[in-house]
Amino acid sequence: MNVINVPSSLDDQTFEHVLEQLAPLPADERVLIDARNTEWASPYGLTALLTLAQTRLEKPQFMPPEKDDTSSYWSRANFFRYAEDLYEIVGRVPARRGERDSSALLEVTPVSKSDDVHAVVQRIQAKVPTILTQNLHLESRSVMGFAMALSEACQNIVEHAGMGGWVAVQNYNYRKRMGRHVVQIAVCDAGVGIRQSLESGNRRPLTDRWDDGVALESAVIQGTSRFPDHGRGQGFKGIRGYLRKWKGKLAVRSGTARVAEVPPWDDDVVRRDHLAPMPGTQLFIMIPEDVDR
Repeated sequence: MNVINVPSSLDDQTFEHVLEQLAPLPADERVLIDARNTEWASPYGLTALLTLAQTRLEKPQFMPPEKDDTSSYWSRANFFRYAEDLYEIVGRVPARRGERDSSALLEVTPVSKSDDVHAVVQRIQAKVPTILTQNLHLESRSVMGFAMALSEACQNIVEHAGMGGWVAVQNYNYRKRMGRHVVQIAVCDAGVGIRQSLESGNRRPLTDRWDDGVALESAVIQGTSRFPDHGRGQGFKGIRGYLRKWKGKLAVRSGTARVAEVPPWDDDVVRRDHLAPMPGTQLFIMIPEDVDR
């Protein structure tokens, strides 16, 4: 059995360490995902772990976090509700209690069709105005754009993935990590990925250079869609415009590449190539507190 160790803090950056361990192994190789020493996970970390299980031909084993408060939070966030179908759980999983975690705008939720996207947006509409205006100190007009950004991110699964995916939205007091309050959105799937999606619609740009990185830039930065209809491909453009206005961050990973819209407060790189492969598309959005207001 090949043991894959999950970092103590799991987010969009450290999840790369999980993929690097998996990269040399065939998709049908049995693996054990060991999260016993994991103490914290972002929405991206939880949704990416579920997505990872969907990429394996043989059902992986999974060892939950040993810390009670960590595993209890994962349970409240609905992770184990879906992980029990995708993984062979090795160890104790805490029972999910009836109360909802107040910091979760949206627990881990499956998305496979347009009705799911509408349900996701409706479920968080009551909470979003308070979070954005009181916690992040954004203007009230930021609320409608947030719903649009979330809807467009989820719709990407419906139109392009070819299979279901996962979404989670979390409200954090993130002062210890970056000095401010934030809202994070994670949308992950194990579908065809952006490069194959563009190829399926004969929308590959006329260039000798064609790989996951070029495909990502074409879709995310230039707004290319696999659909030839005029006006398609505006989803990422709308998300980027909203995040620029409110100084947010967007990172999109697909295949072996990742591109990011990097705000002034972050030191991430705009593009990464030659990453460990991961099927599908994984999207990360962070909207920070406006500390100038």
